[in-house]
Amino acid sequence: MSSLLREEMDRVLFRPEGQKLEEFIEIEEQQQGRHFLCVSISQDKEAQISVVLCRRGKHARTNKLQKYGLEDSYERTEIWALENLLILDGRDADTDDPCFLMHFDSVRPVRAVSCAAKYTLARCLLALSKKHHHTALKLKNYDWTYIQPTAMYSDRGDCVVLAQICFYAFNLVCLSLCPVPLA
Repeated sequence: MSSLLREEMDRVLFRPEGQKLEEFIEIEEQQQGRHFLCVSISQDKEAQISVVLCRRGKHARTNKLQKYGLEDSYERTEIWALENLLILDGRDADTDDPCFLMHFDSVRPVRAVSCAAKYTLARCLLALSKKHHHTALKLKNYDWTYIQPTAMYSDRGDCVVLAQICFYAFNLVCLSLCPVPLA
């Protein structure tokens, strides 16, 4: 589902403006509708952070067969340049809190739908900051073990990591079932 949503947002909202959607997370906002915090890269390699509002749309023609269905509409409600992000503040690294603060000229509070989403965005912004601005983004109140994972978890897909964890667990079960010599 998220890959379809990503593809649609990229096609409808970012590509027409000459940008590529790098990452997005769902966030909770006061306004009605689904909201996303998106990170995109322009053709000039400028990184942007934007809040996108997704509304269930009107009936629209969806293909050449003249079938009708609901079409989502996407609207950017806020846009910032990554280079203007001074601090990304996770608020409290010791608790499972999906809220964080983005410090620009003013502070923008954000509530992600999960802590995993919050850390996904932080990793993406840190990597883009290093790649395009050649400086590390200042992160505050994040658990660094989740931001810069150890070699075991380095940039591999979730399925590979899950398979490796299951393999280790299976090995532990096998070892616990082995008889221990008593002498």
